[in-house]
Amino acid sequence: MNNLIKRIGVLITSVFLILSITSVSSFAEKTILFSIKGPGSGNPFWASVEKGAKDEAKKLGVKLVLIAPPQEGDVQAQINQVEDQIAKGVDAIALAPGDPNAFGPIVDDAIKSGVPVVFVDTQGINKGVTFIGTNNKNGAELAAKFICDKTAKGSDVAILTGVESQSTALLRRDGAIKGFKDCGLNLVATQTAEWDTAKARSVTESILVKNPNIKAIFGSNDNMALGAIQALKDAGMKGVTVVGFDATPDAAKSILAGDMTATIAQFSYNMGAYGVKYALALANGEKIDANIDTGTQLVTTKNANDFK
Repeated sequence: MNNLIKRIGVLITSVFLILSITSVSSFAEKTILFSIKGPGSGNPFWASVEKGAKDEAKKLGVKLVLIAPPQEGDVQAQINQVEDQIAKGVDAIALAPGDPNAFGPIVDDAIKSGVPVVFVDTQGINKGVTFIGTNNKNGAELAAKFICDKTAKGSDVAILTGVESQSTALLRRDGAIKGFKDCGLNLVATQTAEWDTAKARSVTESILVKNPNIKAIFGSNDNMALGAIQALKDAGMKGVTVVGFDATPDAAKSILAGDMTATIAQFSYNMGAYGVKYALALANGEKIDANIDTGTQLVTTKNANDFK
């Protein structure tokens, strides 16, 4: 009888030990794939997203596979990277899709195979997938309102948009258009510069030739706003309000130097951290909200030091 009790005790202890090891092991072995649509080395915004993701992964003790295409807008390279990593096996995906339509079938297939997905920064087309990021339309309206408050009614203004296959670019464009229309400014140009500083400089030069009386420019990201500032300097034009979006360190320094007028802060570090956090939650069978807003804030000379 005593031997039987001892055997049962050993068996129970063994079961608990196995369950404990399995539980710890399964958590430690979780692999989160985080795919962003541009390299951090070329854009302070993505560098901040990367840092947030890496810090959170370290804190949670999960394996992070962080990938980006060689350059922003290289959708096919991003697709190839994601498909390759899914084939290797991941537990969840945080995805900033370069082209939401192109990624639609890939996301559907991942979810059907049991790999949950969250969208970061850019909303995808797949129903029921959580979006983590900025309310881009509201942020752009905030930028437009700031410009309206500083610019005489009826003045000429322009918008530089990002890659127009991306919802981020379209929402910021539409928010700015609505804001300008509501306050009676004259929108003379809406042109893409594909998030790029050099392209924005060139595009702005062309806009200025046709619209020499322009009073304000909204750059849908800070890179483009900085390019617009260079074009204005080249043309010898002063007193033009330029507002960006992202609140990168370069933008904050430009504001403090008196060049850029303002920018809209979105909290890119949080996007990275939340992407890992909530992708892991889904991998562990938890439920999360459909929309996780990381917020926006107007940045001027009053608070630019906080973003350097």
